[in-house]
Amino acid sequence: MTPTVPQPRSSPDVAPGSADAALARRYAKELGWATAGRDPLHLLTGVGFDVLELPAEAGHAVLRRGVRTGPVLLSGTRMGLLVAAGGADELPGLLDWLEWGPVALDLTAVGAGGRVAAPPLPGAPGASPGAAVWLRPPEPRRAPEPVLPAFAGFGSSGGDAPDLVRLVDAAATECHRVRLSCARSGVPTGVLTRGTADQPLAFS
Repeated sequence: MTPTVPQPRSSPDVAPGSADAALARRYAKELGWATAGRDPLHLLTGVGFDVLELPAEAGHAVLRRGVRTGPVLLSGTRMGLLVAAGGADELPGLLDWLEWGPVALDLTAVGAGGRVAAPPLPGAPGASPGAAVWLRPPEPRRAPEPVLPAFAGFGSSGGDAPDLVRLVDAAATECHRVRLSCARSGVPTGVLTRGTADQPLAFS
């Protein structure tokens, strides 16, 4: 007998008929992602995906490198790189293995039990100033295929799946560069991202 898989649904605190409720229905129908909350709506992490968070300036540098990623969101001065569920648990070990462990990096992960702001999906009304936006929006779910960076051994990803190891190494490198740049200029970390954080990049 095939077990019943619970379907993603929005939290009861989302008012029916609201923009958040409409967006929550789209996330559930088109992507199978669970949502919760309102003003703003949030995506629940740890089931379909985890999120690597880093300064927006470092994130833009990662995207310019051409490193393969999954969907990418921007929320204020922080960028979120969606990775396969479980990636948040792998982050500390990967940083140690890549010899970034002793270095103070502004690179964190949101996994099981966490949540991130839910940006409007393509075709939805635009976000208000300062709200989260998709830089690389997720594609509606199709036939099962590996589209999120996943851990598959040290640098040896299977098939065409984006490799979590390479993504973490690139993110750590750019976070370190931002930290050094801020230290040299005497600017607090995060300030250098202002003025660039609201400029979406077009990447395939």
